Amino acid sequence: MAAAFALRTLCRARPALRYPPVQLSWTPRRGHRLSPADDELYQRTRISLLQRESPHAMYIESYSSRGFMVNGNRVLGPCALLPHSVVQWNVGSHLDITEESFSLFWMLEPRIEIVVVGTGDRTERLESQVLQAMRRRGIAVEVQDTPNACATFNFLCHEGRVTGAALIPPPGGTSLTSVGQTAE
Repeated sequence: MAAAFALRTLCRARPALRYPPVQLSWTPRRGHRLSPADDELYQRTRISLLQRESPHAMYIESYSSRGFMVNGNRVLGPCALLPHSVVQWNVGSHLDITEESFSLFWMLEPRIEIVVVGTGDRTERLESQVLQAMRRRGIAVEVQDTPNACATFNFLCHEGRVTGAALIPPPGGTSLTSVGQTAE
């Protein structure tokens, strides 16, 4: 009987001999399973939007030798597409593209991430000083022929990127999509 009493006393004293949790060489692991109640809670999650995105994202519907169809509006000649506006771009060919002609892209807020340049029916090389000036201001430049530049611009806008475009109409009579042509 005395032996049983001594054994109980030692077992009760054992918690006082525990090491602090920091000194344990192993950590207990727990697995977690979702119960049906947890799963139902996840399905009921709601999100409140503080600011809705603009429903009028820029989209180039078509192009021709005369200009572009952007969001249902016809733009004649070379144009610069900004996140929420379209402006005439005063260049005649890729040779007229200068640091000054790109100045409207770095003066905007929020800052443009990338400018897609369409140089007509074929990809032309821009002057290195112009590209370096854009790089210094933290704006990437992608130079392509105008058909590919239109498609790239549409794709980047669809991704939600802050994108600008500087487009020169190609001399041929091609179009990006037939949607814009059927509306005419």
